Amino acid sequence: MTELNSAVALAEAIRNGKASALEAVEASLARSTLAQPRINCFTEIYADEAREQAASIDALPLAERAALALCGVPVGIKDFTPIAGKLTTFGSKVFRDHVAEHDPVIVRRLKAAGAVIVGHTTTPEFAYSGNTQSPLWGITRNPWNTELSAGGSSGGSGAAVAAGCVMLAEGTDMGGSVRIPASLCGVVGLKPSFGRIPMDILRTQYDTLAHFGPLARCVDDAALFLAVSEGPDDADALSLPALPPAFPVASTPARPRLAVSLDLDTHAISDEVADLFHRLIDDLARSGAEITWVKTPFSVQSVLDWEDLWAYCFAGDVGYLLEQHRGDLDPNVVALIEAGRKLDAVKLRAIEHRRTALWRAFADVLKGYDALLCPTTCTTAPFADPARRERDEILPDGRFKSVDMTGHFNLTSSCPVISVPMGLGASGMPAGVQIVGHRHDDRGVLALAKWVEGLRPPAFPSAA
Repeated sequence: MTELNSAVALAEAIRNGKASALEAVEASLARSTLAQPRINCFTEIYADEAREQAASIDALPLAERAALALCGVPVGIKDFTPIAGKLTTFGSKVFRDHVAEHDPVIVRRLKAAGAVIVGHTTTPEFAYSGNTQSPLWGITRNPWNTELSAGGSSGGSGAAVAAGCVMLAEGTDMGGSVRIPASLCGVVGLKPSFGRIPMDILRTQYDTLAHFGPLARCVDDAALFLAVSEGPDDADALSLPALPPAFPVASTPARPRLAVSLDLDTHAISDEVADLFHRLIDDLARSGAEITWVKTPFSVQSVLDWEDLWAYCFAGDVGYLLEQHRGDLDPNVVALIEAGRKLDAVKLRAIEHRRTALWRAFADVLKGYDALLCPTTCTTAPFADPARRERDEILPDGRFKSVDMTGHFNLTSSCPVISVPMGLGASGMPAGVQIVGHRHDDRGVLALAKWVEGLRPPAFPSAA
């Protein structure tokens, strides 16, 4: 990573007057202009406003810049997250003209830290999918290979970071929507502990699946994003009390104890991802980690329970749109809403019972270990065009065939999870490893991620 090819280094240089915020933003805008026709990672690019904000930062005395942790750093915000005064469509034709009136807490905190928002990044409609394609904005493609998917639902953010358009981007994660694009695009993606970053953009304050999180080019940048955005706010009744800042990242234990699982006893894993994972685990063992292969309590039922909860959320939150806007909605969103409407209260309560049992069993697995490691995605990036993608299915051997294995950790949502690149597979495409920590141990997860990153330094597509 070159000297200023991280948010941490760039912000420090601008604070000290050794770099210009305007020059950083111009470079970001130039890269974004080149990348956008190829990968379609933005809904809008805010060139004029970004230049104005950067110029205002450059005009500040150095003493005032000292308080800006993200001083002049170009950042992308997912089109699921409002920005005051900006078109915020949620990837939907229904909201093609919707202009947000207020900034949520996370956007206010990023702005206050000196981040320069250069654009809104793409998402599938209402962030429903692990593949970023929407009726309004089309398909977002992977910067490593534009025939392939950038993942989702924060696919625009993952692609923009991998392509070098921005150094940091915000995402939301309800079932892996930060970690999936991180894995498929070869960047870092953090799902913090539930409540660590206030979540105030949903229609309910009592959802327990949803998280904000960063997509970043390195672990230190993800940690800096968390340090800037975390902490309680009454806008989110379930937000967590403040902790000491997550940045800088502490060193990992000299001999970390790691539980590992290739497939969470549930998923079909491609040979390419299995090879990357085994090689990483071998390198971790040679570097001093105590490795124990463990059996986990996850199952296909866990996947199905998450899918039912997801359908229930859609039926309750956007189901009202069916009556007047069915024809404008993604057919898959319509199907989700209709599936959610078929669920009854007793079935939903039974899911919560199983979710509770799952958490207790998983907490027992984590005892005695610093973290659990498993792949983030079961494959490298699939095709971007939905017509060329294989469907999720339960195989004859009982394994679940899908792109990702992330939703389990939204069911056990108090656990922080970070996806860190574990290298390029035989196809030349990246894949990530999930590091799953004890509940609320975001600092421990970041420390282990930094250690893994030392064994697998960041790599980006040649065009980036």
